[in-house]
Amino acid sequence: MAAVLTATVMYTPAAAAPVENGRPPGKSLVVLGDSFTANYPKLFSGTKECLHAPTSWPSQLSRRMGLAGTPDFVDASCSGSTISSGQGWWLVHEVAEAVKQQAFGPETDVIAIQTGMNDVWSKTNLSSLITSLQPCVFNFVDGCGLEAADQGRFPDYRNVTGQLYAKRIREVITYLRFHAPNARIMLVGYPELFPAGQEHVCVNVLGAGHVVQPRGRAVTEYLDRLDDAQREAAELLKLEFVDIRSVTAGHGLCSDEPWLNGFFDPAADEAGMPFHPSAHGDAVTAEAVYERIHR
Repeated sequence: MAAVLTATVMYTPAAAAPVENGRPPGKSLVVLGDSFTANYPKLFSGTKECLHAPTSWPSQLSRRMGLAGTPDFVDASCSGSTISSGQGWWLVHEVAEAVKQQAFGPETDVIAIQTGMNDVWSKTNLSSLITSLQPCVFNFVDGCGLEAADQGRFPDYRNVTGQLYAKRIREVITYLRFHAPNARIMLVGYPELFPAGQEHVCVNVLGAGHVVQPRGRAVTEYLDRLDDAQREAAELLKLEFVDIRSVTAGHGLCSDEPWLNGFFDPAADEAGMPFHPSAHGDAVTAEAVYERIHR
Protein backbone atom coordinates (compact mmCIF):
# COMPACT_ATOMS: atom_id res chain seq x y z
CA MET A 1 0.00 0.00 0.00
CA ALA A 2 2.79 2.44 0.91
CA ALA A 3 4.53 1.76 -2.40
CA VAL A 4 1.41 2.49 -4.43
CA LEU A 5 0.73 5.68 -2.50
CA THR A 6 4.31 6.83 -3.03
CA ALA A 7 3.96 6.18 -6.74
CA THR A 8 0.88 8.38 -6.96
CA VAL A 9 2.86 11.37 -5.70
CA MET A 10 5.20 11.01 -8.67
CA TYR A 11 2.36 10.91 -11.21
CA THR A 12 2.13 13.95 -13.50
CA PRO A 13 -0.87 14.13 -15.87
CA ALA A 14 -0.19 15.08 -19.47
CA ALA A 15 -2.70 17.92 -19.36
CA ALA A 16 -2.20 19.23 -15.87
CA ALA A 17 -4.42 21.87 -14.33
CA PRO A 18 -2.80 24.92 -12.71
CA VAL A 19 -0.76 23.88 -9.70
CA GLU A 20 0.80 25.74 -6.82
CA ASN A 21 4.20 24.65 -5.50
CA GLY A 22 3.99 21.60 -7.76
CA ARG A 23 0.66 20.45 -6.33
CA PRO A 24 -2.86 20.64 -7.83
CA PRO A 25 -5.48 22.67 -5.96
CA GLY A 26 -7.71 19.59 -5.62
CA LYS A 27 -11.41 18.99 -6.18
CA SER A 28 -14.16 20.09 -3.83
CA LEU A 29 -15.83 16.66 -3.41
CA VAL A 30 -14.05 13.29 -3.73
CA VAL A 31 -15.76 9.93 -3.17
CA LEU A 32 -14.17 6.50 -2.71
CA GLY A 33 -16.08 3.27 -2.16
CA ASP A 34 -17.52 -0.03 -3.36
CA SER A 35 -20.75 -1.13 -5.08
CA PHE A 36 -22.90 0.44 -2.36
CA THR A 37 -21.29 3.69 -3.51
CA ALA A 38 -21.08 3.26 -7.28
CA ASN A 39 -24.29 1.16 -7.36
CA TYR A 40 -23.56 0.04 -10.91
CA PRO A 41 -24.43 -3.62 -11.68
CA LYS A 42 -20.88 -4.91 -11.90
CA LEU A 43 -19.88 -6.73 -8.73
CA PHE A 44 -16.23 -7.45 -9.49
CA SER A 45 -13.69 -4.80 -10.41
CA GLY A 46 -10.59 -6.49 -11.78
CA THR A 47 -10.43 -3.87 -14.53
CA LYS A 48 -10.38 -0.09 -14.55
CA GLU A 49 -13.98 0.00 -15.78
CA CYS A 50 -15.44 1.54 -12.64
CA LEU A 51 -18.85 2.80 -13.69
CA HIS A 52 -21.35 4.80 -11.63
CA ALA A 53 -25.12 4.84 -11.77
CA PRO A 54 -26.71 8.27 -12.27
CA THR A 55 -28.86 7.53 -9.21
CA SER A 56 -25.95 6.51 -6.94
CA TRP A 57 -25.65 8.53 -3.76
CA PRO A 58 -22.44 10.33 -4.88
CA SER A 59 -24.17 11.32 -8.13
CA GLN A 60 -27.21 12.59 -6.22
CA LEU A 61 -24.97 14.33 -3.67
CA SER A 62 -23.03 16.10 -6.42
CA ARG A 63 -26.29 17.45 -7.83
CA ARG A 64 -27.42 18.52 -4.37
CA MET A 65 -24.15 20.43 -3.95
CA GLY A 66 -24.26 21.97 -7.42
CA LEU A 67 -21.12 20.09 -8.49
CA ALA A 68 -22.57 17.57 -10.96
CA GLY A 69 -20.85 17.71 -14.33
CA THR A 70 -18.12 20.02 -13.08
CA PRO A 71 -14.41 19.28 -12.61
CA ASP A 72 -14.88 19.86 -8.87
CA PHE A 73 -16.40 16.39 -8.33
CA VAL A 74 -14.45 13.13 -8.53
CA ASP A 75 -16.08 9.74 -7.93
CA ALA A 76 -13.41 7.01 -7.86
CA SER A 77 -15.66 4.36 -6.31
CA CYS A 78 -15.64 0.93 -7.92
CA SER A 79 -18.07 -1.97 -7.60
CA GLY A 80 -16.47 -4.94 -5.88
CA SER A 81 -13.64 -2.94 -4.35
CA THR A 82 -12.31 -3.59 -0.86
CA ILE A 83 -10.10 -1.95 1.73
CA SER A 84 -7.29 -4.42 1.08
CA SER A 85 -8.62 -7.87 0.12
CA GLY A 86 -8.68 -10.01 -3.01
CA GLN A 87 -7.50 -9.46 -6.55
CA GLY A 88 -9.73 -6.54 -7.53
CA TRP A 89 -9.38 -2.88 -6.70
CA TRP A 90 -8.38 -1.85 -3.20
CA LEU A 91 -8.95 1.51 -1.54
CA VAL A 92 -5.39 2.49 -2.41
CA HIS A 93 -6.06 1.87 -6.11
CA GLU A 94 -9.04 4.22 -5.96
CA VAL A 95 -6.85 6.84 -4.34
CA ALA A 96 -4.31 6.42 -7.15
CA GLU A 97 -7.08 6.81 -9.73
CA ALA A 98 -8.31 9.96 -7.99
CA VAL A 99 -4.77 11.36 -8.01
CA LYS A 100 -4.73 11.00 -11.80
CA GLN A 101 -7.71 13.34 -11.80
CA GLN A 102 -5.85 15.77 -9.51
CA ALA A 103 -8.44 15.20 -6.81
CA PHE A 104 -6.40 16.06 -3.73
CA GLY A 105 -5.10 19.45 -2.78
CA PRO A 106 -5.59 22.41 -0.42
CA GLU A 107 -8.97 23.23 -1.98
CA THR A 108 -10.43 19.75 -1.43
CA ASP A 109 -13.37 20.23 0.93
CA VAL A 110 -14.79 16.73 1.48
CA ILE A 111 -13.49 13.19 1.01
CA ALA A 112 -16.22 10.59 1.60
CA ILE A 113 -15.27 6.90 1.96
CA GLN A 114 -17.65 3.93 2.08
CA THR A 115 -15.81 0.60 2.18
CA GLY A 116 -15.28 -2.67 4.06
CA MET A 117 -18.36 -4.71 3.13
CA ASN A 118 -16.47 -6.95 0.66
CA ASP A 119 -13.32 -7.56 2.70
CA VAL A 120 -11.78 -10.74 4.05
CA TRP A 121 -11.14 -10.49 7.79
CA SER A 122 -9.01 -13.53 8.60
CA LYS A 123 -5.72 -15.01 7.38
CA THR A 124 -7.15 -18.52 7.59
CA ASN A 125 -10.74 -17.90 6.51
CA LEU A 126 -10.72 -16.33 3.06
CA SER A 127 -14.48 -16.01 2.67
CA SER A 128 -15.97 -12.66 1.78
CA LEU A 129 -19.61 -11.64 1.82
CA ILE A 130 -19.80 -12.09 -1.95
CA THR A 131 -18.22 -15.57 -2.00
CA SER A 132 -20.38 -16.75 0.91
CA LEU A 133 -23.72 -16.31 -0.86
CA GLN A 134 -23.95 -19.85 -2.22
CA PRO A 135 -22.23 -21.86 0.54
CA CYS A 136 -23.90 -19.97 3.37
CA VAL A 137 -26.54 -17.32 2.75
CA PHE A 138 -28.53 -19.41 0.23
CA ASN A 139 -27.55 -22.76 1.72
CA PHE A 140 -30.89 -23.92 3.10
CA VAL A 141 -29.50 -27.28 4.23
CA ASP A 142 -26.63 -26.14 6.46
CA GLY A 143 -27.88 -22.63 7.11
CA CYS A 144 -25.75 -19.58 7.78
CA GLY A 145 -25.54 -19.50 11.55
CA LEU A 146 -22.65 -18.27 13.66
CA GLU A 147 -20.84 -21.60 13.25
CA ALA A 148 -20.41 -20.89 9.51
CA ALA A 149 -17.39 -18.68 10.23
CA ASP A 150 -15.52 -21.57 11.88
CA GLN A 151 -16.48 -23.76 8.93
CA GLY A 152 -15.00 -21.27 6.44
CA ARG A 153 -18.37 -20.69 4.76
CA PHE A 154 -18.71 -17.09 5.92
CA PRO A 155 -16.32 -14.22 6.78
CA ASP A 156 -14.94 -14.31 10.30
CA TYR A 157 -17.19 -11.66 11.83
CA ARG A 158 -15.26 -11.90 15.13
CA ASN A 159 -12.30 -10.10 13.54
CA VAL A 160 -14.38 -7.19 12.31
CA THR A 161 -13.26 -4.60 14.87
CA GLY A 162 -12.64 -0.90 14.90
CA GLN A 163 -8.98 -1.49 15.69
CA LEU A 164 -8.44 -3.67 12.61
CA TYR A 165 -10.55 -1.44 10.37
CA ALA A 166 -8.54 1.60 11.47
CA LYS A 167 -5.26 -0.24 10.93
CA ARG A 168 -6.25 -1.16 7.39
CA ILE A 169 -7.16 2.37 6.31
CA ARG A 170 -4.60 4.32 8.38
CA GLU A 171 -1.97 4.74 5.64
CA VAL A 172 -4.58 5.97 3.17
CA ILE A 173 -5.94 8.46 5.71
CA THR A 174 -2.42 9.70 6.46
CA TYR A 175 -1.82 10.20 2.74
CA LEU A 176 -5.11 12.06 2.26
CA ARG A 177 -4.46 14.34 5.21
CA PHE A 178 -1.05 15.27 3.83
CA HIS A 179 -2.23 15.98 0.28
CA ALA A 180 -5.63 17.45 1.17
CA PRO A 181 -4.87 19.18 4.48
CA ASN A 182 -8.10 21.18 4.62
CA ALA A 183 -10.49 18.38 3.71
CA ARG A 184 -13.07 16.86 6.01
CA ILE A 185 -12.68 13.09 5.73
CA MET A 186 -15.87 11.15 6.33
CA LEU A 187 -16.52 7.44 6.75
CA VAL A 188 -19.96 6.73 5.34
CA GLY A 189 -21.80 3.82 6.94
CA TYR A 190 -23.96 1.26 5.17
CA PRO A 191 -27.76 1.22 5.12
CA GLU A 192 -29.76 -1.24 7.17
CA LEU A 193 -30.10 -4.53 5.31
CA PHE A 194 -31.63 -6.33 8.30
CA PRO A 195 -32.49 -5.24 11.83
CA ALA A 196 -29.64 -5.66 14.31
CA GLY A 197 -29.42 -9.11 15.86
CA GLN A 198 -32.10 -10.66 13.66
CA GLU A 199 -31.85 -14.44 13.32
CA HIS A 200 -33.24 -14.79 9.80
CA VAL A 201 -32.35 -13.03 6.56
CA CYS A 202 -34.47 -12.73 3.45
CA VAL A 203 -34.94 -11.04 0.11
CA ASN A 204 -38.02 -10.04 -1.90
CA VAL A 205 -38.48 -11.84 -5.22
CA LEU A 206 -40.69 -10.55 -8.05
CA GLY A 207 -42.92 -8.83 -5.52
CA ALA A 208 -44.52 -12.22 -4.94
CA GLY A 209 -42.89 -13.11 -1.62
CA HIS A 210 -39.71 -13.59 0.35
CA VAL A 211 -36.92 -16.11 0.08
CA VAL A 212 -36.01 -16.66 3.72
CA GLN A 213 -32.87 -18.12 5.30
CA PRO A 214 -34.12 -18.94 8.81
CA ARG A 215 -30.59 -19.51 10.13
CA GLY A 216 -28.87 -16.31 9.05
CA ARG A 217 -27.36 -15.02 12.28
CA ALA A 218 -23.84 -14.88 10.81
CA VAL A 219 -25.04 -12.33 8.26
CA THR A 220 -26.64 -9.97 10.73
CA GLU A 221 -23.75 -10.36 13.18
CA TYR A 222 -21.31 -9.42 10.42
CA LEU A 223 -23.30 -6.35 9.42
CA ASP A 224 -23.73 -5.28 13.06
CA ARG A 225 -20.01 -5.58 13.72
CA LEU A 226 -19.07 -3.79 10.51
CA ASP A 227 -21.21 -0.82 11.51
CA ASP A 228 -19.60 -0.77 14.97
CA ALA A 229 -16.12 -1.11 13.44
CA GLN A 230 -16.64 1.88 11.15
CA ARG A 231 -17.83 4.01 14.04
CA GLU A 232 -14.89 3.02 16.24
CA ALA A 233 -12.35 3.44 13.43
CA ALA A 234 -13.69 6.93 12.75
CA GLU A 235 -13.19 7.80 16.40
CA LEU A 236 -9.70 6.28 16.53
CA LEU A 237 -8.57 8.13 13.40
CA LYS A 238 -10.48 11.33 14.23
CA LEU A 239 -12.68 11.08 11.15
CA GLU A 240 -16.32 12.04 10.81
CA PHE A 241 -18.81 9.18 10.67
CA VAL A 242 -22.04 9.45 8.68
CA ASP A 243 -24.62 7.13 10.22
CA ILE A 244 -26.63 5.68 7.35
CA ARG A 245 -28.02 2.72 9.25
CA SER A 246 -30.15 4.85 11.55
CA VAL A 247 -31.70 6.94 8.75
CA THR A 248 -32.61 3.81 6.79
CA ALA A 249 -33.87 1.79 9.78
CA GLY A 250 -37.06 -0.10 9.05
CA HIS A 251 -36.46 -0.11 5.29
CA GLY A 252 -34.29 -3.18 4.85
CA LEU A 253 -34.57 -5.96 2.30
CA CYS A 254 -37.75 -7.59 3.58
CA SER A 255 -39.52 -4.62 5.08
CA ASP A 256 -42.91 -3.37 3.96
CA GLU A 257 -41.22 -0.37 2.33
CA PRO A 258 -37.74 -1.51 1.23
CA TRP A 259 -35.10 1.00 0.21
CA LEU A 260 -32.90 -1.81 -1.10
CA ASN A 261 -33.52 -3.93 -4.17
CA GLY A 262 -34.65 -7.52 -4.14
CA PHE A 263 -34.81 -9.68 -7.25
CA PHE A 264 -36.99 -7.81 -9.76
CA ASP A 265 -39.03 -6.48 -6.88
CA PRO A 266 -41.45 -3.67 -7.84
CA ALA A 267 -41.47 -2.46 -4.22
CA ALA A 268 -38.00 -0.98 -4.84
CA ASP A 269 -36.26 -0.64 -8.24
CA GLU A 270 -37.46 -3.56 -10.32
CA ALA A 271 -34.31 -3.58 -12.47
CA GLY A 272 -31.96 -2.48 -9.67
CA MET A 273 -28.96 -4.47 -8.45
CA PRO A 274 -30.14 -6.99 -5.82
CA PHE A 275 -29.12 -6.31 -2.19
CA HIS A 276 -28.12 -2.74 -3.09
CA PRO A 277 -29.91 0.56 -2.46
CA SER A 278 -32.75 1.69 -4.65
CA ALA A 279 -32.65 5.18 -6.12
CA HIS A 280 -34.67 6.36 -3.13
CA GLY A 281 -32.34 4.61 -0.70
CA ASP A 282 -29.40 6.37 -2.33
CA ALA A 283 -31.26 9.68 -2.11
CA VAL A 284 -31.56 9.18 1.66
CA THR A 285 -27.82 8.48 1.91
CA ALA A 286 -26.98 11.50 -0.24
CA GLU A 287 -29.10 13.73 1.97
CA ALA A 288 -27.50 12.36 5.15
CA VAL A 289 -24.02 13.10 3.80
CA TYR A 290 -25.14 16.53 2.60
CA GLU A 291 -26.54 17.38 6.03
CA ARG A 292 -23.32 16.23 7.68
CA ILE A 293 -21.27 18.41 5.34
CA HIS A 294 -23.37 21.45 6.23
CA ARG A 295 -23.32 21.03 10.00
